Amino acid sequence: MRDSDFDNFIANFGEATCRILAPLPAVEKWRGKLPDRLLGYWTDEGWSGYANGLLWFVNPDDYEDLVDEWLDGTRLDEVDAFHAIARTAFGELFLFGESTGRSVKISCATHAVFVRDVTRKVPQKLDLSLRAFLGMGKDACDLKDESGIPLFDRALDSLGALGPDEVYGFEPAIVLGGKMVLQHLHKVKLDQHLTILRQLAPPSMPFANVDIDKLIERK
Repeated sequence: MRDSDFDNFIANFGEATCRILAPLPAVEKWRGKLPDRLLGYWTDEGWSGYANGLLWFVNPDDYEDLVDEWLDGTRLDEVDAFHAIARTAFGELFLFGESTGRSVKISCATHAVFVRDVTRKVPQKLDLSLRAFLGMGKDACDLKDESGIPLFDRALDSLGALGPDEVYGFEPAIVLGGKMVLQHLHKVKLDQHLTILRQLAPPSMPFANVDIDKLIERK
């Protein structure tokens, strides 16, 4: 049975447009590491895509290597254990920290790691951060081109729907001087594309006024 938070999420994103079963043993592996509420969503709703693939809930196991690659050098791995719980059509990874909640997002397309509040939270606040994540709108998952126009609906019309292992990727990559325009988007394999992007350059951490040393001391 859905709770009010997931009902609100469905009101914003619609019912799953690609449904993938989450096997119980794979879900139970995360018991004690991620919120029970999230595990309940996986059990009931699966690791599914919404809004024609704009946002996907994912199995963290499938993204552990990518998360490690993208956080390498940021020292965030010394603050908490972060796991991908969702991703967008453009390869943005929403991370959930075991102690810090929904506090980090990796924007692979723009080579940036966005850090929110990476302080340790009591269980109630961990749950609150998950509920806040479910309350975001579709615009938070879209990317805008260089003229400020959202890209997803146009990419969907031009390139077709994404599979569970695909993203819309810019070629040439933004970090190599490519432009954020529809004409440079291609449908590509997620794992290969995000791995190659990370090999091109380390990510920046814009707006991250974080004293990593102090956070590590508090761990």
